[in-house]
Amino acid sequence: MLEVTLPGTGGTMPLKNRWLTCCLLRHEGETVLIDCGEGTQIALRCAGKTVQRLRLLCFTHYHADHISGLPGLLLSMGLDGRTEPLLLAGPRGLRRTVEGLRVIAPELPFPLEYLELDGTETFSAAGLTVEPFAVSHTMPCLGYRLTLPRAGKFDTEKAKENQVPVAVWSRLQKQETAEHDGICYHRSQVLGPPRRGISVTYCTDTRPVPALLRYADSADLLILEGMYGEDDKLPKAVETRHMLFSEAAGIARDANAKRLWLTHYSPSLPNPEEFLAAAQAIFPQTECAADGYDTDLCFPDEEAGIAHSD
Repeated sequence: MLEVTLPGTGGTMPLKNRWLTCCLLRHEGETVLIDCGEGTQIALRCAGKTVQRLRLLCFTHYHADHISGLPGLLLSMGLDGRTEPLLLAGPRGLRRTVEGLRVIAPELPFPLEYLELDGTETFSAAGLTVEPFAVSHTMPCLGYRLTLPRAGKFDTEKAKENQVPVAVWSRLQKQETAEHDGICYHRSQVLGPPRRGISVTYCTDTRPVPALLRYADSADLLILEGMYGEDDKLPKAVETRHMLFSEAAGIARDANAKRLWLTHYSPSLPNPEEFLAAAQAIFPQTECAADGYDTDLCFPDEEAGIAHSD
């Protein structure tokens, strides 16, 4: 199971009832956070979430509404007693940007590790496979597809053919290797081919680009910005390199996504739900996320999670 939460859903600046956009994913207690604008740690607390076991913090880009909350979050994590390293990932310029922000958070009891991306790398963290991809904003910007992989089913006949003792069958369903009587056995000797996992694609601050369709393909949950609800805001969206509700819904439809959450609303959009029906006419599974929106995504043969607003 993969838990997904949007502690904040605002773009540009926080409002009194809307924190800035960020996304938290949790699997088996370990978490990944995407973006960290002003007030992110407050938004997390309001959503009832913690980052005590944060393994990865990804940034889409370095506009203030996506990174200015980092110093406070790092200081709070240090005060909570964190000592293990934290991996930060984002477009080129990550180290320079973070070190600039750390002028006000110079002393931390844990090291920071940096992974600067150009949108072609694939890496793993917190049990998830992370695929960044380049999009089109007013500065270098990335979207992310995160996948929770799933091993193949246990194959009794395969295990017997490979002479794997019954004593290690259960262990090999949970770990890569197991030893018995001095012999090391591998899970590939007892499992069938990998099964379909759970995928979440997250992208804000961009115009529609072909990469979005590719990385949103068949996503269990697609999270896209809905900066503007009105279609007559298209010239403004083109100028600022953002998207309309209708454009996000069109991407979800064309990518065969299972569900679409809209987020990163303009401060000029106090009631995004007013424009939801138009987006649902394009892609019926569209939802207007609000701060604290949460869902549990299950593997295809398990009961699906239901989103709700806290």
